[in-house]
Amino acid sequence: MNSEDIRLIEELKIRQGDTWRVLKIMSEFVQGFDALSSVGPAITFFGSSRLNETDPYYKKAYRTAFMLGSLGFHIITGGGPGIMEAANRGGKDAGTLSVGLNIQIPTEQVPNPYQNLSLNFDYFFVRKVMLLRYSTAYLIFPGGFGTLDELFEALTLIQTGKSPRFPIILFGSEYWKPLLDFMKNTMVSYGTISREDLNLISLCDTPEEAVELIIEEMVSLYKKLEREELLNPMFERLKTILSEAGALS
Repeated sequence: MNSEDIRLIEELKIRQGDTWRVLKIMSEFVQGFDALSSVGPAITFFGSSRLNETDPYYKKAYRTAFMLGSLGFHIITGGGPGIMEAANRGGKDAGTLSVGLNIQIPTEQVPNPYQNLSLNFDYFFVRKVMLLRYSTAYLIFPGGFGTLDELFEALTLIQTGKSPRFPIILFGSEYWKPLLDFMKNTMVSYGTISREDLNLISLCDTPEEAVELIIEEMVSLYKKLEREELLNPMFERLKTILSEAGALS
């Protein structure tokens, strides 16, 4: 076998590998869309996997998810420990659908036991599509690079018109205010974002404030669906939740 034959064989292996990778990616999308088709309206919680149940933010995430779940919202997380566990735990204890979209990574990501719908993904970008597609609001607790990645990707998609606007709520002013100050005092000053872009973000410090912000945003969404998409399955579900919350006059 000469060098040209070896080169062709290696090239064929690479091409076959790419083909199988595409098929695996497609299968993850199909699995996700099929399993999550009946989910919503759902609130997605982001935050650090490193905060345990003694941490104040874990407790606040649990209470917020429990309150939202008691109203009838579904709860979605990345399925891991920390803030994700707290939210899934609160949702499950409230009797609502508690969804975990787990990612396979070498460290940290151990699926928490509080999911009554659990999916596993190998590809971060597939999981991101699922989180975005089936979320009615993002509630973002203190977290690391992964949390910031989800935050800025959502902001970018909304800013560029690639996603409809939806609530992005940062929980914990002590943690998030320095970042917001940087956006306001540096990014706006340099002209890399506009001042109006800051309106895409809300800030809260208590579960009650978070629930109130979400209810306000959901009333706006309900009115939009009432005008434009009466046949959207989300309309009736949202109407039931908001009626029971006393948010519809």
